[in-house]
Amino acid sequence: MSELDDLVEVIRQGPSGPEIGAIFDFDGTLIEGYSAGALYQHRARNFEIGPDEMVRTLVAALRGPLDEPGFTELMERGIRGWAGRSEDELLELGDQLFEGGIGGALFHGAWRLVRAHQNKGHTVVIATSATRLQVSRMAQELEVEHILCTNLEIEGGVVTGRVAGRALWGPGKIAAVETFAGQHGVDLQRSHAYANGDEDVPLLEAVGSPHPVNPQSRLAEHAKRQGWSAVSFSGRQGGLDPRPALRTAAMFGSLVAAAGAGILAGALTQDRRYGVDLATTVFGDIAGPLGNIRTTVIGEQHVWSHRPAVFFANHQSTLIDVLVTSKLLRDGFTIVAKKEVKKMPILGPMFDLAGVAFIDRASRSSAISELQDAVEKLRAGISIAIAPEGTRSMTPRIGAFKKGGFHLARDAGVPIVPIVIRNAGEIMWRNAMTSQEGTVEVVVHEPLPTVGWTRADIDVWLPRVHQLYIDTLDDWPGTGAGERWRAAIAAAEGAAIGDAETAVE
Repeated sequence: MSELDDLVEVIRQGPSGPEIGAIFDFDGTLIEGYSAGALYQHRARNFEIGPDEMVRTLVAALRGPLDEPGFTELMERGIRGWAGRSEDELLELGDQLFEGGIGGALFHGAWRLVRAHQNKGHTVVIATSATRLQVSRMAQELEVEHILCTNLEIEGGVVTGRVAGRALWGPGKIAAVETFAGQHGVDLQRSHAYANGDEDVPLLEAVGSPHPVNPQSRLAEHAKRQGWSAVSFSGRQGGLDPRPALRTAAMFGSLVAAAGAGILAGALTQDRRYGVDLATTVFGDIAGPLGNIRTTVIGEQHVWSHRPAVFFANHQSTLIDVLVTSKLLRDGFTIVAKKEVKKMPILGPMFDLAGVAFIDRASRSSAISELQDAVEKLRAGISIAIAPEGTRSMTPRIGAFKKGGFHLARDAGVPIVPIVIRNAGEIMWRNAMTSQEGTVEVVVHEPLPTVGWTRADIDVWLPRVHQLYIDTLDDWPGTGAGERWRAAIAAAEGAAIGDAETAVE
């Protein structure tokens, strides 16, 4: 087990209740790097940063560790340009920054820690020197209610360009945390805190369970003297390193090559299905090694035990999810994708040749008609792979499930096979241009029969399937979730047999 696994297990075995806090710093702790970087890039693109601010910011960075007044001065210099904007405008900007990059900077290990604390009923708090616009969207994604941050002064509904109260830097942060703890009944001596910065030593000293995360030099030295165990999260390769781009290009190249081989084989044999199966099998076999991406699978027997089937897979990354699906299912399947994918270069034409069922989400009547084509494929023996969330997620959090896949399985009388994927979004985030190396972990759960289902059965099973994905990711590899899942299926089958016997009598 890794140090992260050990820590998650300690949290699970520890006490429950809201009086125990879990306080997370943001920049460098929950996310890789600094959210201010995304903000500065946005301002630079819009010519909102003058030479004076750039020089002063550079001088402050080179001067070394900041104190609270120095940080406040630096921040106010940066937010002066926001004067006159409404808070809603800034929160909208925060959404843009999140979708443009901050969302992809989330440490997935930190997400696991947040989930572990939430599942114990702890009071989870983000405490950061950043502003609300930098943090609020991530807090929403992580389902964290409490944010302690540097607030902006607002007069008459607009920002003045000054900080309101104390900036949450060093002493300011611990003061805010102590006030919050007193107001919410949080016992800091029974609580956990996570931070990476040298300025956060007072925060970590204030709690019973301090956790330095990728600590800066002075914090690392202090942690060593205090005997605190550090948590390490690996970052993304980037900058001048050409390897991620080369690996990604190689994987896309293998996709094009596999598709070309499949088209040629289909034309020579006059068997389009043979060509599609060849393409998916070849791509699944060669793309992983080219991208240095490994796949581990638990429950692989369920992929083959019932075919055709509707395979559900949580959706985090287009390229990586296609790779995992191809490697796992290999042949005899196609996918359901949103109609917009058809317009994408390379992927769109290849998916079209592969007989992918494209769904127009904007039109309910068109979607129903197009799903019928997928039902006919299932009846002809071709399995369907579908993302029940309908779109790629920004974080590992499982989004709401749509009913389309459930209707597909019911109408064709085939089982639903849940496939839970971990780490795909970490290897290649939704909006990333390049892929990281690593291991994608997969759990395939027992198939769910749908023969005899009514609309009411869909309403019953949809939240159960959704919860299966949440529970599996929360307690990987979901052994307990799998046992509960099998018990639920057995109970449903037993009830169906009982109903049939009663009807015969």
